[in-house]
Amino acid sequence: MGMQFWWVPVGQCVLRWSSECTGVDQSLTSVLPSPQEPSLDPKPILELLLETLVQKLQDEELSVESVLCSYLEEALKVHQEVNCLTDFLGECEEQLQALKKLKKTERGLLYGVPVSLKDPYDCKGHDSTCGLTQFLEKPAAKDGVIVQVLKAQGAIPFVKTNIPQTMYSFYCSNPIYGQTLNPLNLKKTPGGSSGGEGALLAKGGSILGMGTDTAGSIRIPASFCGICGLRTTGYRLSFSGVSSAVKGKKSVTTVAGPMARDVESLALCLRALLSEDMHRLDPTVPFMPFREEVYSSNQHLRIGFCETDGFTQPSPSMARAVRLTSRLLQDAGHQVGLLTPGWGGKPDWRGDWAGPFLERKEVISEFELLTSLEGDIVDPCIKGMINWLRLPDLLKCFLAWILKYTEYQQKFIAKWRSLDLDVLLMPAMDPAFHICYSEIGTDIASYTGLYNVLNFPAGVVPVTTVTPQDEEELAFYTGYYGDSTDKNFQRAVQGSVGLPVAVQCIALPWEEELCLRFMKEVETLAKNHSGPK
Repeated sequence: MGMQFWWVPVGQCVLRWSSECTGVDQSLTSVLPSPQEPSLDPKPILELLLETLVQKLQDEELSVESVLCSYLEEALKVHQEVNCLTDFLGECEEQLQALKKLKKTERGLLYGVPVSLKDPYDCKGHDSTCGLTQFLEKPAAKDGVIVQVLKAQGAIPFVKTNIPQTMYSFYCSNPIYGQTLNPLNLKKTPGGSSGGEGALLAKGGSILGMGTDTAGSIRIPASFCGICGLRTTGYRLSFSGVSSAVKGKKSVTTVAGPMARDVESLALCLRALLSEDMHRLDPTVPFMPFREEVYSSNQHLRIGFCETDGFTQPSPSMARAVRLTSRLLQDAGHQVGLLTPGWGGKPDWRGDWAGPFLERKEVISEFELLTSLEGDIVDPCIKGMINWLRLPDLLKCFLAWILKYTEYQQKFIAKWRSLDLDVLLMPAMDPAFHICYSEIGTDIASYTGLYNVLNFPAGVVPVTTVTPQDEEELAFYTGYYGDSTDKNFQRAVQGSVGLPVAVQCIALPWEEELCLRFMKEVETLAKNHSGPK
């Protein structure tokens, strides 16, 4: 059957929406200025930082219509280039009209701010597919808690973004919505599983987004796309109303977290979310308001850093980014100390601790995940994970037995405190991989997955880009084991000159404000650095 089109007015704009009559493949095509309204130049609006945009909206220097229209138009342009959107939240027009009626004293911290949401965030009347056809045409009965809190704070959720099938992948492809590309290099992936968010934010089609993170699903897309992202401590933010490909309790907690183009935007988002509304809507979340005194502190930090986790040899650009950042921090007066791999516990990663197997055995109920794929086309980007889940049960039981991660967590924290550390600096996983390089093993996520196991807040900040020298050194990359994972990692990151490279900033559980303060320091030093990078 053919394509249908209809037009939806949104303030000063008219949205042109297209849908296949089958209801399976929906795509957004364009936002055009309404003929009845004067033309709008969105560029000055799109160039504003979130902090400035919020102030101009509060002061009524900008209208909520002009801001929403600008981001709708830009989001659809980005979508046409990289295929990052899955849904348009048409009720944003109704919400916009309600916001205009509020008194100034009633406006929330995110008044009038367009916010993009990763696919699994429940929005009333919309699907949360997780990239699985069985979840199509099963719209959410109500908004999830985070969506409700965002709206209460004046934010306007306006689009949902693409994810890999099941959301257990570094890539961003599924049989429903297709492949999302990295806007910085169309031969590369934006990462997963919050890949649609990473691509949209990197290209300026959104100013603030919400992702989820099980083993790096916020941090990997953020580092691949050159933006900032924060994995929060489990249960600091509500996860009620966020869908999953599998149900039931997981020993590694999937968490919600913000993604944006700068650290201050992440902090502003947390200020808004950590409200009484969240605790009232979900009493399992402790009421812990944002601690401004921690985030705004100017005291020097005690920082430990590692160039490698001892498991996955970092790419040349990863190691260089950590060296550069540690040097800048030391020059700024912080106490910075080099830590050896395994300083926080054992691990011989592919031996004694077997961290990646924890990510794949303990995180995922293989029976439920395989069941969820029955009758579905399996996307090539998750075939490697599916093959692992089909290992003999006896082997998986043995792997589960050796993974006593709670004990490891306590030992890690004890070592951290014995060194009197405030924060930890580590490589992020980058640069971006070639599209759907499915041969690469999921154990390559060791740099991010460890902090999901430990349940530490962790964020990424871009600090440099891949240089021609990095690319030349990559030719001599062998990895620590010389196995297929090492070889495939080298191939996956080739051809990345000019792409962003981030570092990872980590704090102890419930210390999101300290983590953000550290990220802000790194961001400021990197931006102000004019010497060799």
